[in-house]
Amino acid sequence: MQQMSMDKEILHYPRLDTVLMVEGFIREHSGEYKKKRLWERLPKKVMYQTFCVIFDYLASSGKIAVDREGKIAWIWNPELVRKFLRPELVVR
Repeated sequence: MQQMSMDKEILHYPRLDTVLMVEGFIREHSGEYKKKRLWERLPKKVMYQTFCVIFDYLASSGKIAVDREGKIAWIWNPELVRKFLRPELVVR
């Protein structure tokens, strides 16, 4: 998230419980919503700026992806990574 702060000034970083809430909601509703609609449907109200910080973090860490229609999908699957991980490969 340090790299994102270079591009724009972040006044408030989200709390861990807020990040986990957004992650869980995206995981449960993968592929259903576009970015703004997803923000509107969150179980708890979050400032849009804070939501964008979380969204940028999840996208840059490879946990979510956006399809051609703009819908958000959860793509992080650590079990699948472990399944195909060979001893000579290292996860960074």
